[in-house]
Amino acid sequence: MRLPHGRRSLPGSVLFAPAVLIALSLPAAAVPAAGPDVPAVSTEVARLLTEASRVTEAYERGRHAAAAQRVRALRLQGELDDKRRHLAVLHGRAGEVARAQYRTGGSLPPAAGLLLADDPEDALRAARMARQAGQAVDRLVRRTDRAERLLEAAVARARTAWRDLEARHARLAAVKRDLEARLERARWRLQAVADRSVAAGSCRGAARLEQPGGTPGAAGLEQPGGARGAGGPWVAPVSEADGYELSAGFDSTGKYWAHRHTGQDFAVGVGTPVRSIGAGRVHAVSCGGAFGIEVVVRHTNGWYSQYAHLASTAVGPGQRVAAGQWVGQAGTTGNSTGPHLHFEVRLTPHLGSGVDPLPWLREHGVELGGGRSWR
Repeated sequence: MRLPHGRRSLPGSVLFAPAVLIALSLPAAAVPAAGPDVPAVSTEVARLLTEASRVTEAYERGRHAAAAQRVRALRLQGELDDKRRHLAVLHGRAGEVARAQYRTGGSLPPAAGLLLADDPEDALRAARMARQAGQAVDRLVRRTDRAERLLEAAVARARTAWRDLEARHARLAAVKRDLEARLERARWRLQAVADRSVAAGSCRGAARLEQPGGTPGAAGLEQPGGARGAGGPWVAPVSEADGYELSAGFDSTGKYWAHRHTGQDFAVGVGTPVRSIGAGRVHAVSCGGAFGIEVVVRHTNGWYSQYAHLASTAVGPGQRVAAGQWVGQAGTTGNSTGPHLHFEVRLTPHLGSGVDPLPWLREHGVELGGGRSWR
């Protein structure tokens, strides 16, 4: 039998708490019992993911705004320093004019200067030029003084705005840390419930999650980011906004599989929404075996897609789904070494009929990001 494989760690996600990992490695009976059922925990995880995404966006905007404001404050401070140097030069020039006037008799009354001068016309011109030079310097000094005062006020405002943004950024960072901690706890509560379902071999019912732009489980919902290919619009099984990374690829070998890997793995955190790649009908939902909790969808063009190692399902057997509609939340149930989605595209609903998902998605207009595929 071909067994699926995940990843031991997930870059960019919240680090796994050792105590949680120890708890998850115990038999199902040893996992703390009680607590909310799948739908309640699934809804909480989805809500916290949405809230964390919003706060993270605000946090990043605040960080960029604070950095830009700091650059502005530093630039204004540099301009103020330049103005002060310029003002010092003007003050020096004014002093030179005063000293020149003193040396040429500028301190004498105008009538006395004319009487003592060899050429009265030259004396008048010199006096006029000295007076004009002094007035020009005075005007420049006054203008520079005023510009310096305005610039000082601008620097003060920029520094205040920068400090305010930094304070708001610190508050958002605290909110973000708290949300991440609550999300991590909720994720592992969801995983614990999922592990109990798998151990019992029975699913606990679909969690009808409120989906972006629609109602819970609404048919006809088409998510953004899709592409139109053969048979209609198609999307990736995990959104790039969720920060997935392509891990184990199709047909790769390793100690985690009896033969070869039968699909494409997407390394994501527990609770990450998993989307139907295209329109169709849910062929099967199962909880148990090597794939843990899994959903298989039959698409309108006759192909099948599989979504395995889930922590919960959002659809039931026979339900119609649209391209991009959430069919479950990622987890690490079944034979899995870490949170991820095991995804397959199959000719039939059965294991062993799969094709490489990446070229298949490309042929249907979907290019996957998320880094390299490990083979």
